[in-house]
Amino acid sequence: MSENIIFDRDELSEGEKQLFLADIKKVCSEYFENEGRFSLDITRTEGGFSVCLIFDARRIKRFRKPM
Repeated sequence: MSENIIFDRDELSEGEKQLFLADIKKVCSEYFENEGRFSLDITRTEGGFSVCLIFDARRIKRFRKPM
């Protein structure tokens, strides 16, 4: 399947932000025990975008390196 990447957009739609956060939450839950509160800030910069993700974590989970 071919993926189309759009480089000339200024922002994500609200639906796209929610989809992105859902994916990020899945990944973060593998490494951190958190309460599910996430905030996302995307800012246009000279070189592209600055993406800031903030969430509260109660602890860092133990994990093993993949074999």
